[in-house]
Amino acid sequence: MNDTAAPPAICGNTCASACAGATRALALPPGERRKKAGIGSLVALLVPAFGFPLGLGTLISTGEKYLWLMHPVLWPWEFWVVGIAGTAALMGGLGDWFYHRWITHCFVGRAERRCELLALAGGGVPMFALLSAASLSLAPQRFLVPVMVVLTYTTALICYDEFVYHRRRCRPLETLLHRILVFGNGTAFLAWAHWCFVNGGFAAHA
Repeated sequence: MNDTAAPPAICGNTCASACAGATRALALPPGERRKKAGIGSLVALLVPAFGFPLGLGTLISTGEKYLWLMHPVLWPWEFWVVGIAGTAALMGGLGDWFYHRWITHCFVGRAERRCELLALAGGGVPMFALLSAASLSLAPQRFLVPVMVVLTYTTALICYDEFVYHRRRCRPLETLLHRILVFGNGTAFLAWAHWCFVNGGFAAHA
């Protein structure tokens, strides 16, 4: 469906009474309207979620050095936290995406859509790449400053999105899903960063 197409009746009936953001979006010219749940946001959400287990599988296939990854009992605690918290974040993100796209058919302005996409694709994906590189590096501390830069950038975008667009608009279910997504990803980040920068990543577990 075209993102700039006229919104279905449910958006007006459901959002207009409870969602000031949707009311403003519907007043915009058609070219300024965007679906709340865009395909780009979904792809950016899925990249780290599937990239982490695929990365571990790739390492296992490279040789005996990483065969210990086949035995979960040998995993460091950080991997378990990344797996559990990351899965929770994925479920929260998918729930939020499907809720907006298929239940409320929510429309927002271009600026809100751009902010959300920048946080996921411009923050989450580069962070995944940096932590992956740090995990494999013999000197993971070299990646610490870039990681902190991306972390600051992503945090600023998330806070802006939450306080400018979501704080007064979201229903309780939306707020819950956002919290699961944000705090799940935050917890997974902390665990992965601890693995890289405190425990030395794979170089220290060879």
